Amino acid sequence: MVNTLAEPTLVAPHEILLSNGRTRRFQGSDHGAGVSYFYVDNQPGQGAQLHWHPYPETWVVLEGEVTFVVGDAQIGASAGDTVTGPAYVPHRFTNTGTGTMRLIGIHASAVIIQTDID
Repeated sequence: MVNTLAEPTLVAPHEILLSNGRTRRFQGSDHGAGVSYFYVDNQPGQGAQLHWHPYPETWVVLEGEVTFVVGDAQIGASAGDTVTGPAYVPHRFTNTGTGTMRLIGIHASAVIIQTDID
């Protein structure tokens, strides 16, 4: 169960940075929220390895170009596009553009649960 807060809160970027210093991990349960997300900031060729979650994931591309592999589908997306992936389906993404790629990966869960395949 998610702890809900009586007051709104602000989470500063530096509070949720991962070790590479550019990607952020927001775990909803830590902040009274029912969803979690990754804010991904990748350079060309960077991305996520193949993995799956026991809930759907939705990606909103904020900047750049990215290729998603979701199950057997390969989906090219760019700034402004939204891509969805169903629960339990392996997926990954790679910055396939020539510049910075930024996206938000929204997890339909207060806790991020991820099983890596590679």
